[in-house]
Amino acid sequence: MTDKKRYNSELDDAEFATLAVRAGYDRTQEHEHSEAMFLTSSYVFGNAQEAAAVFAGDEEGNVYTRYTNPTVRTFENRLAALEGAQQCVATASGMSAIFSMILALLNPGDHIVSSRSIFGSTNVQFKKYVSKLGITVDYVSLTDINEWRDAIKENTKLFFLESPSNPMNEVGDLKALVELAHDNGILVAVDNCFCTPALQQPLKYGVDVVIHSATKFIDGQGRTLGGAVLGSHELMEEVVGVLRSVGPTMSPFNAWVMLKGLETLKLRMKAHSENAMALALWLKQQPSVLAVHYAGLPEHPQHELAKSQQSDFGGVLAFEVKGGQEAAWSVIDSTRMFSITANLGDAKTTITHPATTTHCRVDPDDRKQAGISDGLIRIACGIEDIEDIKRDLSFGLSRI
Repeated sequence: MTDKKRYNSELDDAEFATLAVRAGYDRTQEHEHSEAMFLTSSYVFGNAQEAAAVFAGDEEGNVYTRYTNPTVRTFENRLAALEGAQQCVATASGMSAIFSMILALLNPGDHIVSSRSIFGSTNVQFKKYVSKLGITVDYVSLTDINEWRDAIKENTKLFFLESPSNPMNEVGDLKALVELAHDNGILVAVDNCFCTPALQQPLKYGVDVVIHSATKFIDGQGRTLGGAVLGSHELMEEVVGVLRSVGPTMSPFNAWVMLKGLETLKLRMKAHSENAMALALWLKQQPSVLAVHYAGLPEHPQHELAKSQQSDFGGVLAFEVKGGQEAAWSVIDSTRMFSITANLGDAKTTITHPATTTHCRVDPDDRKQAGISDGLIRIACGIEDIEDIKRDLSFGLSRI
């Protein structure tokens, strides 16, 4: 079980950057400096009585790497320290984190209110697979608190949202949503993928559960898959139960890689944010660009809200070009340095066309309601020199 006492007592008053490097790890008897990687599926006990006690939960100890592994536990402890959570449960991917949370906390007949502005795969998971559990989902505007209020039913058990959203950079009012939800006995889950705890800590606003695709900025170099669910001990013990019985497990190797990612998270998020802000301002000046969607821009509808909830605006932005899909594809294909991939959070700048990639399985009407037009392009700014990023994008924009 993750607890603050396990973050290292000498770090109780440490700041974020220090926790990101040092929290959550107890050196082994080998006195290693870098965290050890425990590549083992099972563990050996001194005798049958000890094995029985650990399996029963009467004594602490590792049972099976599906749900207990020292390397994974270190990652969980460290990320929990950064988010200010009592406990973190690491999973195989961000999508498995969402599904594990739903399996753990909801029952057949329950109802979810979700923002329309969510990742395409999350939308499909809800509509195609969560529905098989007898759980219904209604979709509302992320930014209209009245729509959330009107969508509440007697069986509503969960509010789910991304803030900022993918790909439109909409921002939800966490305090207002938490107040509304808790007044009606509803849990609030926030996907914090775009900001990471380096820029936003939703639990501080009363949010019950934080979700991460650790594949993105937490890894930071596009190397591995991973996810995380964070919250109170009470809620996370239910998620651990899913992990133990269903097995959407983070591998020890991936956990070790992501520990290395956490060490530089604050530095990287600052660099990503600086590049995205500079690129957004530059894109505004391009005659072939119709609109730029980035919460860091003063004219963004939720700019002031984002300033109050986030310490910076993140590395992901979207913009619309004249000419629809044909023009958008032309811009993407004209880039020479960018990576044409739907992944984000990488040191390398990535570019994609959401309507035909990340949100291609979303119903066209739902895409339209979420603001995802055929001319929309999403960029996740890497940490290359900003002038090189602008130059690479200018080739395609100049042809429209």
